[in-house]
Formats: sequence, structure tokens, C-alpha cells
Amino acid sequence: SMWTLIALRPLSLLLLLLLQPLQLKILIQYAPMSEEEVEHFEDYLEEMYSTGPTLPPTKDVFKSRTIIYSRRPLTDSNYCTDEIKTKNVHNRFRCVKEHFFLQTSFEELQDICNNLFVSCKNGVKRCHRSKRLIKGVYCNLTRGVVMTDCVYESSYRQGYVLMTCRWQDDIQEIIPAYINDIIETSDVIKEKPVLQGYF
Repeated sequence: SMWTLIALRPLSLLLLLLLQPLQLKILIQYAPMSEEEVEHFEDYLEEMYSTGPTLPPTKDVFKSRTIIYSRRPLTDSNYCTDEIKTKNVHNRFRCVKEHFFLQTSFEELQDICNNLFVSCKNGVKRCHRSKRLIKGVYCNLTRGVVMTDCVYESSYRQGYVLMTCRWQDDIQEIIPAYINDIIETSDVIKEKPVLQGYF
């Protein structure tokens, strides 16, 4: 992850973040990095200097920021604050207001993209809902504006996942894009699907 890279190469990476692309190429000659590290940083800088909207997550980004395999208890009160930093979850280094971690496989979430649409929360009209209960953690920002000052309240949840999906052109697959909510069983209201389809 990005934070692992920063921990391993703190000075050179800090300089990389502050430099323009031409200066970056010069510095790489003097601060040896693997091809993968260089590519990761160039993508990072491109997003940071972009004036347009944040790019939608790719399959790899979604997996790395959402799926959890850790043996750490999901009820740990510091779960979100720690994991959001570890998994590098932010919006151009600004704290995200909320986030979900799910203890399931990416393949299961991808299958949910084929389920019928249901209504979501926060004005989002169409989500896909899981057919089985999934364990996860809901993260709600309580303090901080920029990384690494973000502090989150962590709430363990087990319920039906609501999420949106999108098409990723380069891999020609429909992928999970955003977790909208985890509806605990006591909160589930039997609703008719609003629309059938993929988008």
C-alpha cells in the first residue's frame, strides 16, 4: 500500500509528492524504486494534480480498500481509524466521511451486481442487494480533514449489503463500485425491486 511505501522510503516519497512530473523523473534516477512503485506513484500524482472529478475505483482498488481478511476483531473500536490508513482510503488525501469494510470475497460482491435493483439510502435510486448476510464494519468520520488526522467511529454490522456497480472497460467486467449500506436484519423492509438490469 501507499503507507507501506511511505514508511519504507519516507524522505524520497515525500519529495515525490511535492514535485512536478519532470522533477519526478529526475529524482527517480537518484532514489531507486521498482517499476511498480514508480507506476503507482505516477498514477497517484496524476489523480492528485487532476482538476476533474475523482476517477471511479478500479477492480483492484475496490478490492484493496473494501475486502478484509484480517483476523482482527471487527468489533475493535479502533478498527476503522487503523484500517483506513493501512488500506490508503482517502479522496485526494482528504478524509472520506464514511466507508465500509466487508468480510467476504470480491467474487461474491461481483455476483451481487447481477441481482435486481432495490432502493438505497442517501438519495441513491438503484442499488443491488446481497441475498445473504455479510459481516462488515461501518466507518463514520468523527474528527480530521486530511490524512493522517482522520479519526473514525467503528460499528460492527452483519446484514444485507447494498451497493452500486459499474462497467470497467479495460477488463470488460461489471464490478462493485460503492458500498451504500449494510442493512441489519432488524432494519430490513420487504421491498419490491424497482428495476431489473445491470445499471
